[in-house]
Amino acid sequence: MGVVSHPLRFLRPRHDKGPDAPKVAPPVAGDDLLKALVLRQHQKAELGRILIAEGLAGEDQVLAALSQQYAMPRVDLEGQIGSTRLLVAKPARFWLRHDAIPWLQLGQTVTIAIAHPDRFEQLRQELRGCFDDITPVLAKESQITSLLTRHFSPAMVQQASCSVSQRLSCRNLDLARGKALLIACILPTITLVALAPAATFTGLCGVALASVFLFTLLKLCGLASSCTERGRPAVTSHSATAPPSRPVISVMVPLFREAAISRALLHRLRKLTYPRALTDIILVLEAHDDITRRALSHIQLPPWIRVVEVPAFGGLTTKPRAMNYALNFCRGEIVGVWDAEDAPQKDQLETVAGAFSTAPPQTACFQGVLDYYNPDTNWIARCFTLEYGSWFRIVLRGIARFGLVVPLGGTTMFIRRKVLEELGGWDAHNVTEDADLGVRLYRAGYRTQMLPTTTYEEANCRPWPWVKQRSRWLKGFMVTYLVHMRQPLRLLADLGVKRFLGFQAFFIGTIGQFIFAPILWSFWLITMGLPHPSSSSVPAGVLMLAAATLVFFELLGLVLGIAAAFAMRRPHLALWAPSLILYFPMGVIAVAKAAYELLVCPFFWDKTAHGIEAPDKTTERPRRWGRLSRARSHPASIES
Repeated sequence: MGVVSHPLRFLRPRHDKGPDAPKVAPPVAGDDLLKALVLRQHQKAELGRILIAEGLAGEDQVLAALSQQYAMPRVDLEGQIGSTRLLVAKPARFWLRHDAIPWLQLGQTVTIAIAHPDRFEQLRQELRGCFDDITPVLAKESQITSLLTRHFSPAMVQQASCSVSQRLSCRNLDLARGKALLIACILPTITLVALAPAATFTGLCGVALASVFLFTLLKLCGLASSCTERGRPAVTSHSATAPPSRPVISVMVPLFREAAISRALLHRLRKLTYPRALTDIILVLEAHDDITRRALSHIQLPPWIRVVEVPAFGGLTTKPRAMNYALNFCRGEIVGVWDAEDAPQKDQLETVAGAFSTAPPQTACFQGVLDYYNPDTNWIARCFTLEYGSWFRIVLRGIARFGLVVPLGGTTMFIRRKVLEELGGWDAHNVTEDADLGVRLYRAGYRTQMLPTTTYEEANCRPWPWVKQRSRWLKGFMVTYLVHMRQPLRLLADLGVKRFLGFQAFFIGTIGQFIFAPILWSFWLITMGLPHPSSSSVPAGVLMLAAATLVFFELLGLVLGIAAAFAMRRPHLALWAPSLILYFPMGVIAVAKAAYELLVCPFFWDKTAHGIEAPDKTTERPRRWGRLSRARSHPASIES
């Protein structure tokens, strides 16, 4: 609600007379008003928003005071229908951002219902040329939003599915041509294998080693960065010195069939310490998701948490499509994403605000660290924690520091809203919309930096769900690579040589280490003193060098796992780092599933079930390395 120049008027009720006069809202208590005034001095937020967000006043009370303050009549929009003729003057995003709607027109005068009278002059300026004679009336923000949603939903849903330009979207990826090319290659490949099996296998070994080499370079960048930063002072949280003017931060939490986790999620969100008046949490639901809707219907949501339902029509049901739709309703200049099972550190939004306040405009995005709260559930959970601990705490930091393209995680990423809208939001058809957005940011000239704050997630610790989740990520990486490599020279021009090579190293290395894993395993024969299938066509020295390369790759993974265990302050997990060599073979099944789905159902979203393991009672860092226990362990994950 708007900032009131004479706040003491909140103490005086409105005295409308007559049988049709609206019910008078009770005045705000003096103590509550003084508390809100003190908070406004520190938060620089709107007084009305503070009163509502802190539970000190209701929307009716604030609206009544604003009506008196600005001598502006109130209207009830319940049951009203928007005027198409007036609404087409501006797009849905404009009206939603201003919390305004053209209500009716009498002659040349257009009456516009608004929720924030202090913003009316700005609205008048932006409507100049559309409506030159405007009369404002006050209405509830919730009623304005509801009316705009009913009118614009079809257009917003359609836009949410195709907001990214065709050149950078996978929705028009010519997979039929790819299938035809694959089929055309099958016969020559079979012929080549039959005529020269040794030479064919040797060639595949070379390609496999090249992909491993690329990914090894990325890991070495991260490890080198970690080593060079070890002697430097520790990075402190940006929340220690709050920016002079804190921004409103909108965080979207996509939910789909999350009945078991909804109540726990709200419990964790209530722990956030960022000012309530500047916090805008949006729970994004699919309209046909009766499971989550029923779960939330039994929960009283605070005023700073809203629900946005994404209409079902359109055929496509993906997380990025839902977020594109919900982006229209975000109030903040910074937009973030959390997943349903996330447990962010309580001061995370302060850290985000501080980071953006000192970042140059070119830095459009910050990626937080993902960790797990259930690493001791079983062996898979421990290995998963080590894998993503090394990725987020070591490798990604190196990638960001060396100025390479940072593939975003699907959660705990925060981006400037203007930049996100400039890029068209997320690609609604890409099942790893996060990695794709990370590439598009760099292609547009922006940068991503890592953020010293952690979000805790649930480690996927069951074999088949792990394979399903990993196959979705790998399929998305394949799609993202194919999309951006449709015009490789243009990609090179957009990224530059260094980032172009980093792009190749990440996507080819990530996918190749799983696709070619069975071929790479053949080099273990050399370490056991057995002949290699290529020994008849390749010099022994070359084979020994290849085997040494593979051993180095595995040892590097071991070192990163151990380093990650100590970086996460869970040194006991370092004992499990050697077992990672038995953990990654599951990815071979996942990449086979991903390749099959790429040809058959590229946009299929294989959802990960959440709520198997409950979060720990605390998501703060362990007190001391020597006193770690299962009850205090933490986590690390990418988009789930």
